[in-house]
Amino acid sequence: MIERTIEEKLRQMTTKFPVVTLTGTRQCGKSTLLKQRFNEFKYISLEDLDRRQFAIDDPRGFLMNFGTPLIIDEAQYAPDLFSYIQTRVDEKNEAGMYILSGSHNFLLMERISQSLAGRTAVLKMAPLSVSELRKASLLPENLNDWLITGGYPRIYDKEIAPVDFFPNYVQTYLERDVRLLRNISDMSQFVRFLKLCAGRVAQLLNIASLASECGISVPTANAWLSTLETSYTIFLLKPYYRNFNKRLIKSPKLYFCDTGLAASLLGLEEPRQMETHYLRGELFENMVINEFVKRAYVQGREPNLYFWRDSNNEEVDLLSEQGMTLECYEIKSAATMHSDHFSSLKTFAKQAQLDTNRLHVVYGGEQDIQTSNGNYISWKNL
Repeated sequence: MIERTIEEKLRQMTTKFPVVTLTGTRQCGKSTLLKQRFNEFKYISLEDLDRRQFAIDDPRGFLMNFGTPLIIDEAQYAPDLFSYIQTRVDEKNEAGMYILSGSHNFLLMERISQSLAGRTAVLKMAPLSVSELRKASLLPENLNDWLITGGYPRIYDKEIAPVDFFPNYVQTYLERDVRLLRNISDMSQFVRFLKLCAGRVAQLLNIASLASECGISVPTANAWLSTLETSYTIFLLKPYYRNFNKRLIKSPKLYFCDTGLAASLLGLEEPRQMETHYLRGELFENMVINEFVKRAYVQGREPNLYFWRDSNNEEVDLLSEQGMTLECYEIKSAATMHSDHFSSLKTFAKQAQLDTNRLHVVYGGEQDIQTSNGNYISWKNL
């Protein structure tokens, strides 16, 4: 098993809270982590229909039978169970009683907000990061390989080619989960919508245009985007909210939670196709921003990430805000360095009154280098 960075935070939270909730996209490694690294807990999955029915029909008996500490995977399938967990937690008032896990974030969090608010820590898990793969000596040497492969653990554990993994992932997981979350009669139209989203990766979201091209209404497009966000398929990066006396762009930008999935939806099957693809730069940008999202998740916090663009099309690809600290990143897929890479960063830094040590360019090269303009960071060192 590939070592997962979030394990440390997860263990820490089991010493502080009676319940810890672990959620995230399907196939990102939640079940594997819990089964193989938390042996002190008994593991039960409600994907097992018999155990699911037991939990639904007799939640009190289910909890008494399996005791604590207990991991309940896909817990959202037994909604009444959460009230009984609340009762047991309030009776014992002990840390580390339950770990709940699930991929249906909306359903899971709905149950938690109703019954376990204030009693559980909530952690999010993402596919493998650059640092996790690097530590395991599995990070692809070639950038195009990494962009097209993505970070789903099964690809690496079972040595599955991306061209075989992702179409099946879309069919067996996304389509099933989407049907649970929303009543969609024409799944082929939804998959077309998904592919159109992939074609807009790292671009400003124009919902009206997206809806028109897919042949659906704007409210339907909004609902489907919400479903994709809920299932951790896409996320929206918001524009930076501070006004520096210029009209700012207010639309968010659309990204996928894994570049391998986005590349597959774009019809890319081999790394050589990535080299000349018109969205290679956008997919690289998506990958870099994903790494910042993953970094926040393993620390148990929500990512405070933004982009900045003004009416003159001056843009900073990524702003990372932590308290009073603001780090600025330009993202370039090219492997070569050029002083022009810092142009927009300098414009923003002047308005935000930032030092050059807050300015960074993440690029497709191999070396980390400090310059008088700012810092170059290799994609391999994210």
